[in-house]
Amino acid sequence: MSKSERIREAFERNRKAVELRPSLAHSTSRVTCRTIDGVTCEVTDGTTKMIADEPESEGGDGRGPTPGFFIRAGLASCCAMCYVTCAARLGVPIESIEVEVESDFDARGILGLADVPHGFTAVRYIVKVQSAAPEADIHKVIEAGDEMGAMLEVVRDPVPVKREVRIEQPKAA
Repeated sequence: MSKSERIREAFERNRKAVELRPSLAHSTSRVTCRTIDGVTCEVTDGTTKMIADEPESEGGDGRGPTPGFFIRAGLASCCAMCYVTCAARLGVPIESIEVEVESDFDARGILGLADVPHGFTAVRYIVKVQSAAPEADIHKVIEAGDEMGAMLEVVRDPVPVKREVRIEQPKAA
């Protein structure tokens, strides 16, 4: 079985399961981030661990990617995965897909020097597709992928965010 067939079968199996039992569609994911030294953080999701940090010029140790990297990487990988899935579903042969994400940032906001957004001021992405398929079919794949892209939706239409603070006393030495 080809990768494309395996992707299409998995998508259809999951779609059928959710269609039969809509409660399967709902889930909660959790990631935990713990500071380990200054701004250096260990980020854990199940058995996956990563280091997030800032470069030395920002007060970090440069031991890992920045939070902005993770947002760009999440968006790029989500888009690429959605395009591959849609290509498999639509039967459009794709050799490769590359998604490049750019983000603009104005540091004056976070530094308290101007009343500008503290986060990204713009996000752009470029999709490069290698395929012998007709151009119209490739555009259908990209459009369908953008429609199903969860991270793209979060970036375009932010969801409500709720904060809870739990204060704990330091552990006795």
